[in-house]
Amino acid sequence: MHKFISMMFSLLVIIGLQVSAESAGTRPERSPNRRYISELTVSNGWIWGLWGHREMCPGGTYAAGFSLKVEAYVFGTDNTALNGIRLHCIDELSSLSSSYHDYASVRSEVGSWGQWTDIKWCPSGFLTAFLLKVEKYQGSSDDTAAGNIMFKCSDGTVLVGEGILWGDWGDWSKTCEGKGICGIKTRVQEPQGNDDDTALNDVIMYCCD
Repeated sequence: MHKFISMMFSLLVIIGLQVSAESAGTRPERSPNRRYISELTVSNGWIWGLWGHREMCPGGTYAAGFSLKVEAYVFGTDNTALNGIRLHCIDELSSLSSSYHDYASVRSEVGSWGQWTDIKWCPSGFLTAFLLKVEKYQGSSDDTAAGNIMFKCSDGTVLVGEGILWGDWGDWSKTCEGKGICGIKTRVQEPQGNDDDTALNDVIMYCCD
């Protein structure tokens, strides 16, 4: 009996350690109703698809990094390019120490295809403005729409996403009024069942004080 109890205790310890390791580094909570003070938009987004829900960083945190869901180039088929954007949110103390071990991730609507890239972090501070790369309307077949994104950090650093080559960069959004970007909403086209699925087409960012 004693041996059985000892084995069960050891098993619980192992499971507990596994859960801790899997959950370390991220906080799942988010604040969809968090108050924001301004919106950031760009003029070169496209009209296809539907807007997802606004998703906000947890209270007291701001986006200091991002990652992208990108479909790799496949010759002769529909390349939907940028399918999703994640914001990675930290508090001000973490931004000053460049410690990104404790962060929350938020995203709005995403497309079905692609893999998530590694996180790109501001050296210090938070994301404050963005720039979108978009492929213009082709008339038929493969319109990839949004293909990549850049962000400005409050320390002046510019972070370039690991998107695709096609398309043209538009103009920078306005810069955040407040500490930094704290939320996101994306416009995504659902699968069309043919060779023209444009996936992510437009983005709105939110700024908090």
